[in-house]
Amino acid sequence: MTPEEEAEFKRRRKARNWALGLALLAFVALFYAITIVRMGD
Repeated sequence: MTPEEEAEFKRRRKARNWALGLALLAFVALFYAITIVRMGD
């Protein structure tokens, strides 16, 4: 693997990790909001 290919691989992996982290954070926030709404009823 050339240095350019390795750099591209790392860049894509970092972008995928950020997207996965944001999706996980959104999922947690959704469950938190649902819990707060259900406790209010």
